[in-house]
Amino acid sequence: MCQFCAQHGDGKKWYLQAKNYSENLMSDLRRRRFIEGFLGKPEETGRAIPMMEKLDRTPGFIQRMAKAAITRRMKKQHYGQVVPLEEIETIFGFLNSIARIACICRRGTLGRDVGYCYAISMAPHLGEAGKLMEEIDSSFLHGPDTHEYDELTAEEATAAFAEHEKDGLCHTVWTFRTPYIGGICNCDRQSCLAMQSTVVHDLKVMWRAEYVAEVDPDLCTGCRSCMRLCQFGALTFTPADRKVEVDQRACYGCGVCRSACSNGAITLRERAEVPAVAGLW
Repeated sequence: MCQFCAQHGDGKKWYLQAKNYSENLMSDLRRRRFIEGFLGKPEETGRAIPMMEKLDRTPGFIQRMAKAAITRRMKKQHYGQVVPLEEIETIFGFLNSIARIACICRRGTLGRDVGYCYAISMAPHLGEAGKLMEEIDSSFLHGPDTHEYDELTAEEATAAFAEHEKDGLCHTVWTFRTPYIGGICNCDRQSCLAMQSTVVHDLKVMWRAEYVAEVDPDLCTGCRSCMRLCQFGALTFTPADRKVEVDQRACYGCGVCRSACSNGAITLRERAEVPAVAGLW
């Protein structure tokens, strides 16, 4: 399992531990100030992309040092991990509040609001998180496909995430001063700042899932529908065999590709069971 399971999950999947969604964690003053700063200044996210591009142009040793330092800081403050849909559904099962809000990343990259983020809490009506959001200028929480604090049931949220998968969006859980998990997002390589940071600029703020995809060649028809949805370029087509294969070192284990396969040829396997990628996060 990943280091976060060891540190925050007692050896179990850390994002399935109810204690990491605790309202007591949300009440921490430093955490409240961090979230207030994060949500209250959405315009700052737009500055991250030119900063990363500038860092990419620096000498290699400077890049490595700077990116390692940023990653260490993010582990303590605000990082994400990819989670497949069935475990998102498990998480929704022990929460008491789920509210769709505009994605602060997309505000920075697209310049408009898109309702891909979900604020979550074990408390009714988002509890302390809801109070904090009311204190912040919430103009960015409005968008074309969302309403401010659009509260959903667990079933409604699961259905919404299934729809997000049809667009190839990858589900991720996010900490706000670790280990508190206060949000679940739906990421893509084109407009999600976190995925761009990790996949495009090699600045790690998002970690791979506890799983990796594999294709059953006997069931694969070579239609290549799954390739359209993969955000990580982990699926390739072999003309000689007319089959799709998974580059498991590139795979983040989101499982989104499964939703495009009518034959059920793609499954997820525990990352720890695949020696080649067992330690790759």
